Amino acid sequence: MTKKNWREASIYQIYPKSFNDANGDGIGDIQGIREKIPYLKELGIDMVWLTPMQPSPQKDNGYDVSDYCAINPVYGTIEEFKVLLEELHAEGIDMMLDMVLNHTSTEHHWFQEAKKSKDNPYHDYYIWREGEPETLPNNWQSKFGGSSWAYNDATSEFYLHLFDVTQADLDWRNPKVREEIKAVLKFWADLGVDGFRLDVINLISKDDTFPDDYVGDGRRFYTDGEHVHAYLNEINTEVFTPYGILTVGEMSSTSMEACIQYTQPENKELDMTFNFHHLKVDYKDGDKWQLKDMDFSQLKTLLSDWQTGMQAGGGWNALFWCNHDQPRIVSRYGNDSVEYREKSAKMLALAMHGLQGTPYIYQGEEIGATNPKWRSIDEFMDVESTNMFEIMIKEGRTEAEAFETVCQRSRDNSRTPIPWSSADNAGFTTGKPWLKIAENYTTINVTEALERKDSVFYFYQHLIALRKAEKTLVNGLFKRQDQDDAAVFAYDRVDGKEVLRVAANFTDETVTFEWSEDIRLAETLLTNYEGEATTYQTKVQLRPYESIIWKGETLA
Repeated sequence: MTKKNWREASIYQIYPKSFNDANGDGIGDIQGIREKIPYLKELGIDMVWLTPMQPSPQKDNGYDVSDYCAINPVYGTIEEFKVLLEELHAEGIDMMLDMVLNHTSTEHHWFQEAKKSKDNPYHDYYIWREGEPETLPNNWQSKFGGSSWAYNDATSEFYLHLFDVTQADLDWRNPKVREEIKAVLKFWADLGVDGFRLDVINLISKDDTFPDDYVGDGRRFYTDGEHVHAYLNEINTEVFTPYGILTVGEMSSTSMEACIQYTQPENKELDMTFNFHHLKVDYKDGDKWQLKDMDFSQLKTLLSDWQTGMQAGGGWNALFWCNHDQPRIVSRYGNDSVEYREKSAKMLALAMHGLQGTPYIYQGEEIGATNPKWRSIDEFMDVESTNMFEIMIKEGRTEAEAFETVCQRSRDNSRTPIPWSSADNAGFTTGKPWLKIAENYTTINVTEALERKDSVFYFYQHLIALRKAEKTLVNGLFKRQDQDDAAVFAYDRVDGKEVLRVAANFTDETVTFEWSEDIRLAETLLTNYEGEATTYQTKVQLRPYESIIWKGETLA
């Protein structure tokens, strides 16, 4: 893939710890990824995104980096990394690395020096506030629960940690920090890395008056901050553009207006952004740890508004349902029953991949992997999940209520090892897996999916190929067509007179849907009811979880 055609690419996310274990220690590794390059090639993806593999104490599964320019020995060596990169490139697959630049581990050399004294040259690499141990600088809350401030006795100061107490926020106001960041990025770019996914990058500019938040948890004072665009332009000018690097920013609690600004090409900041609003429509009162059914109307409105808003503003979306922080989408917005798992997994895939933007596929999504069945809180490894379990109980919920919430919301749902086969430990490892494997691995696994041409895997393969064949999928404007139908998400992609028309039934019932505008010469490009495709009609009947994309022309 070259930078010029990235908009028609499909990107596959690998969570190395859970992808494939080659040495039998129960943890995925670089050699394990190398073994599966033929699998990635068969799927047809253009780039792999690897979540952090740098040295880390693993308090947040690698998103607490202790050395930016090395490989964690549990995954392999820097030499093995170089070989992996070469072998991917030989197969026409580019590599994107996950860079955690908002914060470091407190075990990082910079922080170990910074905490010694206020005179230490590394002290100003982090964000500090003076005070007494009992008096917090403000009431900002950590995203993992509790205060976002921790006390350092040696300097009689608090340091800011928007995430775990072991993840200290860097002070991007300091030009030396920005120079260090640019050096880190250049280190990996010089090795030949093709892209960077920038973790919570819209949090790097904080309100340096650090006011109390009397209506929220503090995030409005550090999200899409005053200087974030200037910082990203600086990094882009000195690193991304000179090296031809593809970039995607993870945007926490962001706005559309901010994402347009991040991704407008003339601003020279980022190529595309992840936003998570569409994955909060099952949050009661906006709270991740309060359960409710998915609000389908809100889901469609959010997807549609971000499509029309970003295209009008000249921005670009990263399209996704799943990642390492989200539960499995087929268990969440689909139907993971034996009867409907595959149909709903394919429906969700088509509904998302038909939109304008660059699609991301998270490992296991391409075989319709589900959430595992959790038996005990002791099975969870995710620090956010275990912290919130304790917090919910302290707030008055029963253990059963707190456990059910964690089962549905935990990031560990997507982090369970990939089921490669029905063999012991799902073919992931010959040792003891670091995290439990979903119990349905004997029926839902890669080997089984590759043996059936009607499997979810081959549906994703067709979708990836379709994006390259049909330029309207890349360039066409989005136009919503469903008029807030209670069961169907329907839209057009229009480029001149050509129309790609998508319909997706999100229910387990047969429904009738009528288009408000007709098209002509419609042909079926792809459907999840293989061998029995529904012919295009102005008034069409859609079977349970049926999804179709037709190609036709406007009547005008």
